[in-house]
Amino acid sequence: MRTALTREVSANLAQCELSHVERMPIDVEKARLQHGLYKEALAGMGCRIRSLPADGDYPDGVFVEDTAIVFDEVAVITRPGAVSRRPETSSVRDVLSRFRETVPIESPGTLDGGDVLSSGRTVLVGSSRRTNQSGIDQLRSILTGHGYDVRAVPIRQCLHLKSAVTSLRDGLLLVNREWLDSSCLRGFDILSVDPREPFGANALRIGDRLIYSDAYPETRARMESAGLSIVTVDLSELAKAEGAVTCCSIIIDEK
Repeated sequence: MRTALTREVSANLAQCELSHVERMPIDVEKARLQHGLYKEALAGMGCRIRSLPADGDYPDGVFVEDTAIVFDEVAVITRPGAVSRRPETSSVRDVLSRFRETVPIESPGTLDGGDVLSSGRTVLVGSSRRTNQSGIDQLRSILTGHGYDVRAVPIRQCLHLKSAVTSLRDGLLLVNREWLDSSCLRGFDILSVDPREPFGANALRIGDRLIYSDAYPETRARMESAGLSIVTVDLSELAKAEGAVTCCSIIIDEK
């Protein structure tokens, strides 16, 4: 059984933090409709949906992934790089404490969940504007005793590591090579995004299936040619807030 933890869309979504996209008008009701269909896709893949209420004080709250990273052994409660987002973690911690021991990232560390990609016992961590070296070192300290290999991956021209790379199946990563040094991905096979779709490297893996944005058909065709099973969703309004399919949930494999 898997639980997908989500948070509803804030009425103040348009006041979100932005780093690498131009601010545009956001239709909040359309964003809520798209988010609802995203949750339906998660449920269709066997996830039990646990949704936190929206909070007008936290415009970015729908991007719940950034507040925690769940491993088999422990849930790491992050300290987001954007100061405005740090209060979001308390309600997430309350939920995750029912499933795992929780361990926080502490000052001066910053760590966003969107910068952490786990594949088997390898954990890739983006060195970004939102995640600093102290945050990476603290995560390594938490996980090393559990047998994980934690690797720092410098990124460029994007918000988070998962803007540039996500996991498609064991040993295979979807990558935009322009936004990171792919030599850091040793030991993995790489499927590159279509160069016309630089934001297309974000896919959400649920078991042996993927949730993927319908905005990147050329990259999707490459994925399907590799034998991958894909469900597409429209997250165009959330993309205006620099969101993507991994951002909107925390997947918890229940013990």
